[in-house]
Amino acid sequence: MSTLTTPDTSSATPVRSWLPVMLALAAIWGCSFLFISVGVRELPPLYLALGRVIAGALVLLAIMVAKREALPRDPRLWAHSFVAGAIGSAIPWTLFGYGEERIPSLLAGIWNGITPLFVLPIAVLIFRTEKFSAQRGFGLLIGFLGVLVVLGAWRVQAGADLVGQGFCMLAAASYGLTIPYQKRFLAGTTLSGTALSATLLLCATVQLAIVAPLVTGQAPPAPWSLSPEVVLSTIALGALGSGLAFVLNMRNIRLIGASRSSMVTYLMPIFSVVVGVLVLNEHITWYQPVGGLVVLLGVAVSQGVLTVRRRKAVPAAVVAG
Repeated sequence: MSTLTTPDTSSATPVRSWLPVMLALAAIWGCSFLFISVGVRELPPLYLALGRVIAGALVLLAIMVAKREALPRDPRLWAHSFVAGAIGSAIPWTLFGYGEERIPSLLAGIWNGITPLFVLPIAVLIFRTEKFSAQRGFGLLIGFLGVLVVLGAWRVQAGADLVGQGFCMLAAASYGLTIPYQKRFLAGTTLSGTALSATLLLCATVQLAIVAPLVTGQAPPAPWSLSPEVVLSTIALGALGSGLAFVLNMRNIRLIGASRSSMVTYLMPIFSVVVGVLVLNEHITWYQPVGGLVVLLGVAVSQGVLTVRRRKAVPAAVVAG
């Protein structure tokens, strides 16, 4: 995920020019949790994440070659990209893998929707790139209650389910740290979004290539030793989720601005739940989607998408006119 500063032209852009792209993005990112669930059947989460960043980096590098763009040369930019690549790609993608070893993909998709709840307090308290308000605090409270509902906090026997959800929650928190970090240290760069994202993925590739063998204690499995479903899922995660989806997202940001394009977050859990039920035959308890909806409500309130405005008295002359 990269940060771009673009003028908001959403009011002048026809809905038909950006809504289909937003739906495609939600489908790609929502289905990523299905691909993760398939991938961890045979691959350790660290190696699945490594395969994803390699595939994504290759796609973006190919786009850069076609556009005749170059990677950055500034050492400071590489240093910040190294941090952002870790907290925005290597760590959360690995954590989602560990989480989906224990919980259904549709539930992992729901947890991804809480990311904006972490963004606000981190941006306010750590990076000081945002300001706090009563409405934002109220939205965070609603979101926190939604998290408790998703967890089923009234249940005392959770076991692996709770551990898996914990991994996914940490992954969302890592995403939440990435967004204000990029806004603080990378937003001012003149580097194109494609080049910046390719740089982040290259950094994540180096990190995972070093860490994965050390943590798993084994060499990466040969691709021909894996089932076609796992190989294709890994490629799809990188080529689609980190390659094509990025290009589509940049298109929407330029058309309707970063704020409005971020509303794809509200659609992703819908796709993750649908494909989890239809494709993987997963089951879900009533309180998990209900809690997810409460979380999304809290996100909408905290981001100002939903506001409670006081009614103002309208002068009689205006009413009459």
